[in-house]
Amino acid sequence: MFYEPDQGHGLPHNPFSAIVAPRPIGWISTRAADGSDNLAPYSFFNAVAYEPPQVMFASTSAKADRGDTKDSVANIRETGVFALNIVEYALREAMNRTSGPWLRGVDEFADAGLEKGTCRTIDCAYVAAAPAVLECKLTQIVQLDGAANFVVFGEVTGVHLRDNCIVDGVFDVTRFSPLARLGYTDYAAVHEVFSMARPEAD
Repeated sequence: MFYEPDQGHGLPHNPFSAIVAPRPIGWISTRAADGSDNLAPYSFFNAVAYEPPQVMFASTSAKADRGDTKDSVANIRETGVFALNIVEYALREAMNRTSGPWLRGVDEFADAGLEKGTCRTIDCAYVAAAPAVLECKLTQIVQLDGAANFVVFGEVTGVHLRDNCIVDGVFDVTRFSPLARLGYTDYAAVHEVFSMARPEAD
């Protein structure tokens, strides 16, 4: 099969999100200028630089009560900060709950029964149970082609690691089974890890 995206694919559901998979999930927590908290997952997310450490996530739709975007991007525009919570398999139901189309001002932490932690370098809440959290200051928001496509970049200013995930000085992902997005309504959890050394120059 071959298709050109602007001509349509003819399938019951868009296959694009299933092709680039698995994708890590950026569970983004933000605080609006009025002090209300928001939490939402984004699967267009990744780390993009080491020094200084930087991450990105993309928001690709809009809400009627937010104009051209969603709550996360709107809050970051106001405050210039956000927290990136890593999602584990054990938190899958809570993560999914926070993906709902809730109205502006709804506290997804409370709605999903999640305890909040208080960030140290930014004014924001985070998921206290998350295996890792990255506190971030906005560096830039880039608008892509399309009415609601925004990529948010942030510099990491603080890192939380759950103590039981540190084993022999290493942040061990096998201690919490990271959750990843596949396509459609499908997800995957990391249960098997293997190592490979990079080749050295001849």
